[in-house]
Amino acid sequence: MPPRQTPTARQLRLGAELRKLRENAGLTAREAGEMIGANQARISNIETGRFGLSEQRVRTLAHNYDCTDSALVDALVAMAARRERGWWEEYRDTLPPRFLDVAEMEHHAVALRVAQVINIPGLLQTPEHARALFRQVVPELRPHEIEYRVSHRIKRQVVLHQEQPPAYTAIVHEAALRMRFGGPEVARAQLDHLAKLSELPHVTLRVIPFDGTAFPTVGHGLDYTYGPVPALDTAQLDAAHGSELIDSVAQLAKYRLILDRMQEVTLEPGASRDLIHRIAQDT
Repeated sequence: MPPRQTPTARQLRLGAELRKLRENAGLTAREAGEMIGANQARISNIETGRFGLSEQRVRTLAHNYDCTDSALVDALVAMAARRERGWWEEYRDTLPPRFLDVAEMEHHAVALRVAQVINIPGLLQTPEHARALFRQVVPELRPHEIEYRVSHRIKRQVVLHQEQPPAYTAIVHEAALRMRFGGPEVARAQLDHLAKLSELPHVTLRVIPFDGTAFPTVGHGLDYTYGPVPALDTAQLDAAHGSELIDSVAQLAKYRLILDRMQEVTLEPGASRDLIHRIAQDT
């Protein structure tokens, strides 16, 4: 089987976690390869996500690396298991890979927590609101490129409406609620949609009001994806140049703390919903 040319974020993460286990065991790639009858290049390709692994091979590597965390091993095995192509694969030739990576991570998430100061979180946007945002992308997108992005963003939202959806917590600043992207009518419909979604039992929406106290922020959107075990959590930072995925233990702890600190200055969910309704009436 030839090496993958464009491994997904999930495949890259599996390889990275196996590399961490190997390094923690004090083994070189050459030594690890010798233990399974492979060469150093094969181990390197596994750790960069370019070669797939059987579930048994993952368990063998974890055993060779003296990993005793059975929950982590089971989670890694699940990542290696063959799966049907996700819906996002239909966009592989039309959207940048980072769009697909985000959808894949959300699909496999146990829980999601996001924070936005200027924008409404993607999973809570209406098509018209998303379209208004994509029209402002620099450099300018062509009409069909905008529609691909809108379609992908709305399809991502299926994660909130599936049979067993993950718990979803969104921290949104009042500034984002008062933005009128697309004009008053689009903005009002977006606020009504936001309030309606906040009533779902697995969705928690909390607003940071203008008259609140100071809080830490990363300056861009922050999405925190909880994996089946803490070691497989991922933080995603949005920036003008694209998304950055973070999985180091220290950085994950930092972003969890930032989210906790931001949540401390939010209104309770009921009060947040009331504020959304008042802003909608004034829009």
